[in-house]
Amino acid sequence: MQNNQPTRKATYIGGSNYRRNAYGTNHPLSIPRVSLATDLILAYGAMTDAEFKLARKAADYELEWFHTPEYVSAFKRAEALGRVSNPVRQRHHLGTLENPYFEQFFTIPATATGASVQAADEVVNGRIGFNPAGGMHHARPDAAHGFCYFNDTVLGIMRLRQQGWRVLYIDIDAHHGDGVEEAFLDDPEVFTLSLHMDNYAYPFKAGQVSDTARAGHTSLNVPLPKATNDAEYRLAFDAVWQPVLDKFKPDAIVLQAGTDMIFADPLGKLGMTTQGFLSIAETILNTSPCHADGTPRLLVTGGGGYHPLVLARAWTGLWALLSGRELPVDLPATGIDALRSVPWDMDEDEPHFAQLFISRLDAESDTHIRTEIHDLILAIQQHPYLKAS
Repeated sequence: MQNNQPTRKATYIGGSNYRRNAYGTNHPLSIPRVSLATDLILAYGAMTDAEFKLARKAADYELEWFHTPEYVSAFKRAEALGRVSNPVRQRHHLGTLENPYFEQFFTIPATATGASVQAADEVVNGRIGFNPAGGMHHARPDAAHGFCYFNDTVLGIMRLRQQGWRVLYIDIDAHHGDGVEEAFLDDPEVFTLSLHMDNYAYPFKAGQVSDTARAGHTSLNVPLPKATNDAEYRLAFDAVWQPVLDKFKPDAIVLQAGTDMIFADPLGKLGMTTQGFLSIAETILNTSPCHADGTPRLLVTGGGGYHPLVLARAWTGLWALLSGRELPVDLPATGIDALRSVPWDMDEDEPHFAQLFISRLDAESDTHIRTEIHDLILAIQQHPYLKAS
């Protein structure tokens, strides 16, 4: 059954500059992401004008809630000069292969960051806020890291904290949400929960269960083994989500919904399907604290995702969940055209490739549960936060 009309109050923050060629031409993020997801959503007829807001550039003072004035100034100056100087490159990690210079170098990430503050405003005002261009969870106060220039997720949380709300941050990106975790290590009113690839992937020696396993500490990591499937992920997620929710009792949730946990992603090494991704997001949506009218207090950002066809299908399904729509599994003709217009051939010889142009879901995942997952759950259950009365 198709329901193109929203049944839940949600706002999608987007912008025309997301169609520009950011990150240059030879970078994992130099692919259509937000623009392609938006095109597929519109192909389904699944967004009204009232649900869309144009992203705005974050003000300097907002960026400086978390980032240093020196970093913001150096970033702006680089765009004005049309280049990054070597001292700035060395100090702030700007203009590197990982975090390259491109046209509108400051403006584009500052706009994606402003959109997360806007999404937080939407939550404060009684709607779900979705910023697919956000989720840049590796950025530090004084430096870019891991393709992330500004940490919009931190700023979105800070905006919710201005309401006096306790915030639970849940990160399902394939990579550890290290920048967000570090930002709130000393704030007992923010809990950071990250499910991610173990130390075989960036940022490598981080994100272990034991990293924050001390009594009273409001952070918990779930490092997953390679090829973790839907059933295994669900087992690990269920071991932490409701216990943390019950004990922390947040006033609002922030979900970082990177799609690189889905099996076909070239930078991910997990075995999740699109429907596994959506199942986790749906549980988070359905268990979030709510406004008086029942609207979840939920801010959602994008994040990693380096396979444009996988990402567009996943975020279309995510928007359908957030806005309360039921969409057909089969892709609409104009949506297929949008996907086929992307010059992507990295996995065209794989058995799953044809499915990407037929359905917004994948073939079913393996349901075998490995011993590694049981061992991980035992370690999680010994975490002092979960054990403490």
